[in-house]
Amino acid sequence: MRTERLVPLIVACALFMEQLDSTVIATSLPAIAADLQEDPIALKLALTAYLLSLAVFIPASGWVADRFGARTVFRAAIVVFTAGSLMCGMAHSLPDFVAYRILQGMGGAMMVPVGRLVILRTVPKNELVSALAWLTIPALMGPVLGPPIGGFITTYFDWRLIFFLNIPIGLLGVLLATRFIEDIREDDVAPFDLKGMLLSGLGLAGLVFGAALLGQEAVAPQIALGVGAVGAVSMFFYVRHARTVERPILDLGLLRIPTFRAGVLGASLFRIGIGAMPFLLPLMLQLSFGLTPFASGMITFASAAGAMTMKFTAAPIIRTFGFRRVLIVNAFISSAFIAISALFVPGMSPALLIGCLLFGGFFRSLQFTSVNALTYADVPPESISRATSFASVAQQVSISTGVAVAALVLEVMRAARHDTHILLGDFSVAFCVVGTIAIISVLFYIRLPADAGAELAGRAPARTKAAPAPTGEGEIGTTA
Repeated sequence: MRTERLVPLIVACALFMEQLDSTVIATSLPAIAADLQEDPIALKLALTAYLLSLAVFIPASGWVADRFGARTVFRAAIVVFTAGSLMCGMAHSLPDFVAYRILQGMGGAMMVPVGRLVILRTVPKNELVSALAWLTIPALMGPVLGPPIGGFITTYFDWRLIFFLNIPIGLLGVLLATRFIEDIREDDVAPFDLKGMLLSGLGLAGLVFGAALLGQEAVAPQIALGVGAVGAVSMFFYVRHARTVERPILDLGLLRIPTFRAGVLGASLFRIGIGAMPFLLPLMLQLSFGLTPFASGMITFASAAGAMTMKFTAAPIIRTFGFRRVLIVNAFISSAFIAISALFVPGMSPALLIGCLLFGGFFRSLQFTSVNALTYADVPPESISRATSFASVAQQVSISTGVAVAALVLEVMRAARHDTHILLGDFSVAFCVVGTIAIISVLFYIRLPADAGAELAGRAPARTKAAPAPTGEGEIGTTA
């Protein structure tokens, strides 16, 4: 098999494990909450803790891969993730569960970005779109299989068994990585930006975790706001720090590249809306519609099935219309499918409900495939490692923000009624809010040039000269 297909398929084992894990958990949240004797909304901490762990440790992934070798780091990350999965299956309290999810996040922080880095360094640019499509086909099997498998296990067995599914997949990933992935590393590795790592990690964790704590009955609002304030101050000092070092842990100078800026900032807004869906939809179907986890999973898997169908048509669509037009038009369509979930009511036709999720998944996947490729279109080879880390951090922070925003809306609606129950109308408001946030991403795509990413789309000949490398002194104020 050709390199641009073999390596992505191997890396996809890791993506499959991660995606299967996250979608299984989303479907089983109400059951996990009941077993741990917690409020279902409180389980957002398990989702955000994992995503925040990714965001905190991902910035080091590029440097660690350059220093110790991509294959070595990739295999070690799979082992850590698998160990975290095993411990999650044995958790007996929310604090334990959250702690083990953080351990999983530490493994995932190195596993997925380093795997993507291997692809970006081994596949020619003009074949990158096809390579990313091959990468995501097996990875999308996780979201397709996750909801029905997780729902079936939770309904008829025990939710703890779902975490043990990662063990054989993790072992397979280690074996394939050892056999086929080259141990890529850099000869000249810059010093590690430890100060930047600490400031950015504290800043990102403070901002998102502070938002996640808002509305928690066990935590005073002042504490949640204080955590968020610590995060904001840390990020302020990180921006100052990043302007003074040559190789910051998160290179803000990359935002000077128009395609990278749109791929990171625009996609982050869109992912806030998408990140809320796996949290909101299973909760609504189980708490408001009265469905079992298995029935809920059988419905929600339609979204992933639609996404997988799109992967076979992404390249020709982008080649025909170009990145800019696809991203603008498809952002409106995808955001509309997020908001349309607010119209779901008990007793509606299952075919209509599944159809909406199926088409929504199709267009959402087209948006992600397009933006993931465009993000790296003009990044110089020497900056690919830093760009991969930056984009991965933005992705995880935006998804965790989506969960926090959705949960906050539910909590505010419930508190306004002085009630302890979540009503169907609360979910409707939450879907509309996150759908509105997602549509704002269009503002970043409109500013792209008409020929953005033409080389990747196959609409222009390959360039012989790479774009100049960005410095580490980018100014946040110039990126909006």
